[in-house]
Amino acid sequence: MIISVINHTKDIADEEVHAALRSINRQIEFDFRPYWSLGATLRLEGKSGKRPNRETLSDMRGDAVLYLWDEVDVDDALGYHDQNHRGIPFSFVFSQLAKEMKESWTTTLSHEAIELIGDPEVNLLVQGPHPETGKDVFHWYELCDAVQAESYKIDEVDVSNFVLPLYFTATDERGGRNDFLGRRGKDDKTLQSFKVKEGGYIGFFNPEKGKHETFSMRGDAEAARRQEIKHKLHKARRGGRHHGKSYEASPVALERRTN
Repeated sequence: MIISVINHTKDIADEEVHAALRSINRQIEFDFRPYWSLGATLRLEGKSGKRPNRETLSDMRGDAVLYLWDEVDVDDALGYHDQNHRGIPFSFVFSQLAKEMKESWTTTLSHEAIELIGDPEVNLLVQGPHPETGKDVFHWYELCDAVQAESYKIDEVDVSNFVLPLYFTATDERGGRNDFLGRRGKDDKTLQSFKVKEGGYIGFFNPEKGKHETFSMRGDAEAARRQEIKHKLHKARRGGRHHGKSYEASPVALERRTN
C-alpha cells in the first residue's frame, strides 16, 4: 500500500514531514511488519492549492490518503475528502488535537498510519470478551488505541506503540507478547488480551445493547482526557466512513470501569 500524505498545515514544514515519514516508514518496515505481515509506505505528495478546496483536483497518487490538517474542522475536512477522494481509505492528523493531547504530531501520525494499514476501510471487528462482563462483544480492529499513551523514538522522532496479533486472542498465550513495547503498568503487568493500558481505551460493538461503546480503566483521568480529544478524530475516520450510521460511542458515555 502507498499512503499519500498531504500537508495542509501552516506550521509544519514539508522537510519536517519528510523527517517524520522516514522514521515512521522505518517503524512500519522493521517494527510493525515483522509481527503483522502487513506493510505500507508513506509518501509526501504535493497539493494543488495553498489551502484545501473542495473543488480542486485530487492530490492523491497512492492507495490511501492521510491528511495533515491544522484546525479541528472535521466537517469541512470530511467534505474535502468526499469531494476529492470518495471511496478511498483515509485518515486525518489534526495538529491542534496533538497539542491538546500533549503529544508530538509525529506520534499521532504514526498512530493513524498504523491503524490505516490495519483496517483501511474501518469495517473490521473481532469477537472477544467485554472488558467488564466477559460476554461476547465485537471489538474494533484498532491497533494503537489500547496503548495510545505510550510512544518511543526512532531517529529522535516520536512514534506510537501498537498492539500485536496475539492481543486479539480470547485467552492469554503463555509467553506471548501483546504489544510492541511490552512495558509494565502500575500493576506490574504487561498488556493483557482485549484489555487497556493506562491512558488507553478500546471500542467495541455490544450486541446486547445494539450499539458501539468505549471503555477505559476506572479512575483513569488521562484516558478520559485523551478520549474526549480523540473522539473528534474518530468522528473524522470511523464516523466519517460510515456517515454516522453506526458510530454511537461518546466521551459522555465513556465506560470507566476496572479490569
